[in-house]
Parts: sequence; structure tokens; C-alpha cells
Amino acid sequence: MISIDFRPICEADIPFLTELYISTRWEELQPVPWTAEEKRHFLHWQFQAQHAHYQKYFPNAQFYILTHQNEAIGRLYLDRRDDEIRIVDIALVPQYRNQGIGSHLLQELMVDAKQNRLAIRIHVENNNPAMNLYRRLG
Repeated sequence: MISIDFRPICEADIPFLTELYISTRWEELQPVPWTAEEKRHFLHWQFQAQHAHYQKYFPNAQFYILTHQNEAIGRLYLDRRDDEIRIVDIALVPQYRNQGIGSHLLQELMVDAKQNRLAIRIHVENNNPAMNLYRRLG
């Protein structure tokens, strides 16, 4: 397993976060008869809306950039509450997907939740490719 570090997001991370978001949604837009530029514009707008939503509705959340050897490779947004740890969002850049990183991070969060007697929650769309991972981990 590669070493992963966390750091809080900052304004300078917005371009990276935008591209990361686009990479997570690109495949589902393939059937749409738009140009690549139109798809990118739409996904950029969707990222801005999502980012604003997360900031507004999860004001106490921890918004992290995941790094490996000082390179940004993903994001992890957590909302820790008195009774639960809510995974608001987790995503990795394509070249770091399917390497066990997401599983490892989720397992660590599950241990943390169990030790602190907290529920752990995540909302996942049915068409999300990570659904199999979440089912496998329980």
C-alpha cells in the first residue's frame, strides 16, 4: 500500500478538484450528444454547484486533499458528528483507482467509527462504479 497523506483543501486546489470531479463523471456523459467542450463546461458547472453545496450544508466538515509524495491524488470529505462519521465524498484520480487505496481509507474510517461507537454513513448513487467496493466492505 502506498503512503497517503491528508491536507486541508485551499483555494489553490480548485482547479485540481474540478478536474478530479470531471474524471469521476466523464463516463456517464458519454451517451450525451454534446461535444467534449460542452461536456467539460457542464461538468465544471456541476462541480461548482457541488462544491458550494458541500460548503453550505456541511459547514463543520473536514475537506481534505489526499496526497502521495506531495502529489494531489484525490479528495476525502468527512463530516464528523456526535453520533456518526459521514463520508461526504471520496474520489481518486484515475491512475490511483483500483489499487486498494479507497478500500484502505474506508477500512481505517470503519475502525475509527467502531472504536468511538459511531455509525459510518455514505450516500452513493446506484450508478457509481464504487458501489461494489462499498457493498464488499459492508
